[in-house]
Amino acid sequence: MIRIEKLTKGYRDCEVLGNLSFHLEPGEFAFLQGKSGSGKSTLLKLLYREIEGFTGEIEIDSIPIGNLPKYKLRRKMGIIFQSFELLDRKTVLENVMLAGEVVGRDTKEIESDAHRLLERVGLKEKERKYPHQLSGGEQQRVAIVRALLNKPRILLADEPTGNLDTETALEMLQLLKELHEEEEISMLIVTHSEQVLKSLPGKIWVMEDGQVHEASKD
Repeated sequence: MIRIEKLTKGYRDCEVLGNLSFHLEPGEFAFLQGKSGSGKSTLLKLLYREIEGFTGEIEIDSIPIGNLPKYKLRRKMGIIFQSFELLDRKTVLENVMLAGEVVGRDTKEIESDAHRLLERVGLKEKERKYPHQLSGGEQQRVAIVRALLNKPRILLADEPTGNLDTETALEMLQLLKELHEEEEISMLIVTHSEQVLKSLPGKIWVMEDGQVHEASKD
């Protein structure tokens, strides 16, 4: 699903990722842990091509990432940000549908998928609300639905519970785990929270000094 081999990325004189290799298998649910500044966000930005320029190999579905046009990559990959990234002047439904519109999907199909997913996460009655009218947990649910709208095969989540209280954070993680199983999506969740890592089953990758190694939950 995701194959990274000997990946190196630096900024000016600073190497952030150094000869990094790891694989995310189809259908896998995995965490990426690391201290602030360890390179986690840089890795994710390379995966969804917010930043470019690296040495080594990144493949998605056995295709070199540079050979995938961004619109095709975004159909394969959903992204959840810590800050939710919702548009204040659009309703919940409009925020979700935007993800399908930017890749040129049929409007009726987009709306049908948006209704289904919003009902699944308990937000059917809030489709016409605006982000500022929602709680933090509800905003995160909207962000999750938006990321899943295009039926991606991979979901990347960058500290998705960082702005939530502990109880709501655990609810969001349980929801992600359920959606992972229901939608058959590979998920890579970036976190620094030990509580998050202990709350759900899944492989743990630890990033230190620009390298990644697999860790045990023991």
